[in-house]
Amino acid sequence: MIRVLLVGKTRLVRGALAALLSREEDIDVVAEAEGDGDVLARALLCRPDVAVIDVDCEEGEEFAANGELPARLPDCRMLLMMASPTPDHLRRMLDVHAAGVISMNAPADRLVHGVRKLVRGQRFIDPEFALAALEAGDNPLTPREVEVLRLTADGTPTAEIAARLSLSVATVRNHLAAITKKAGARNRIDAIRIARESGWV
Repeated sequence: MIRVLLVGKTRLVRGALAALLSREEDIDVVAEAEGDGDVLARALLCRPDVAVIDVDCEEGEEFAANGELPARLPDCRMLLMMASPTPDHLRRMLDVHAAGVISMNAPADRLVHGVRKLVRGQRFIDPEFALAALEAGDNPLTPREVEVLRLTADGTPTAEIAARLSLSVATVRNHLAAITKKAGARNRIDAIRIARESGWV
C-alpha cells in the first residue's frame, strides 16, 4: 500500500482528496494535517510514502520550504499542489526537495498517477506547469534590474532606491528604462505586471 499524508488548511479540500485517493486499492490516506506545526510529528508517527501538500496556503508552503520532512524522512516524497504558480515560484518549490508538483485544477487521475510515479522514485511535473515554464522563457533581467524593479513595485521612490542600492538616480532611471524595453512594456506599471506574470520578480 502507498501511504499518503495530506497537508492543507482547508478541511473540505483535504476531505475531497482523501475520498478520491482512498478509492484506489493501492493507496491509503494515513493522516491529514492543517500545517499548524504538528505536521512533522504526524509524519514521523505514520511514516507516509508521499506527502501531498497544498502550498497555496501559507502553512503548507512554510512546511514544504523548511526542509524538515526530507531531512527527517528521506523516503517520504513531497507532491506539492498549486493553483497557478509563476515559473519562478515553481522553480523555488522544486528547489525545496519536492519530487513533484501538480495543479489544484488537475483531473483526479493525474493526482493518482503523480502519487504512483513518486513512489516509483520518479519525478512528476504537471504538464500544464511544464508548458507554462517553457513558454515563459528565461528571465532577461539582470540581478540589479530585478532589485530595482522589486523596490519600484513596492512603491519605493526613485531617490530612495538609488540610496539603498548605492546608485545615482540617473542609473536607477536607466535601469527602469532597460527593464521596460526588455519586457516590451508600455511603462513601469506594465513592466511590473509583465515581470510578475512571467515570474521574473
